[in-house]
Amino acid sequence: MIRVTKTSVSTLAAVLMAAVTVAPTTGVAQDWSGQVTLYGWGAGVTGDFTPFTGAPTLSFDKSLSEVLEDLDAAFFVTGLARRGDLVLFGDLTYSSSSRSGLTPLGPAAGEVTLRSLTLAAGRRFDAGGGSTLDVMGGLRAWQIDGSVSAPLAGISIAPQAEFVDPIIALRGNAPLSDRWSLLGYIDVGGFGAGSDLTWQASVTANYQATDNLYLSIGWRHLYVDYSDGGTVFEGAMTGPLIGVTWRF
Repeated sequence: MIRVTKTSVSTLAAVLMAAVTVAPTTGVAQDWSGQVTLYGWGAGVTGDFTPFTGAPTLSFDKSLSEVLEDLDAAFFVTGLARRGDLVLFGDLTYSSSSRSGLTPLGPAAGEVTLRSLTLAAGRRFDAGGGSTLDVMGGLRAWQIDGSVSAPLAGISIAPQAEFVDPIIALRGNAPLSDRWSLLGYIDVGGFGAGSDLTWQASVTANYQATDNLYLSIGWRHLYVDYSDGGTVFEGAMTGPLIGVTWRF
């Protein structure tokens, strides 16, 4: 089960209250609009994973070329819905990486799979010149699955960690020309409620191919620092991305 702390529940309640507060209250009915984006992410994986006290620590440090060579990759899907100034945001991320080598306990092999689901809500502000800024708060749920095998030490385990982090986020969009725009996103969270710290940042250049279809290219970085008892994971995924967005 995913661990939901009192802090996480309080944060979610505050977000929902804020969403109600910032929803347009004019007498004019407003329609919902939305978009869904699917990204391919060439994420290099770095970090250290210790499943329990005394177990071998697996260190990951893979460049983009190594990730592609080993067929380890990552993808994520984002969705955005808006009605007036009210903004609802969602993000689903997946990444998997494996590693083998020598440790003080002899040969060892391991794999780490990261999944995260981010849900946030907030308000859109007009920044002038066609630019907008979304200020949001929400939650990010993590699932970290690992496997570690060190035959000479008699170790073969598959630990798992599930937790929820509160986050605050900013999302800005600025037009560059009739068809080009720049999109930036950053969030930070954890604060000891789930992980000690998590943050991510991304920036994309976006081209409007048709009335509803957009193509994107950019860069993304996602970091998490988690510890619970003897289980420790500190790692990041970073690399270029390409995506396609459908607006409706």
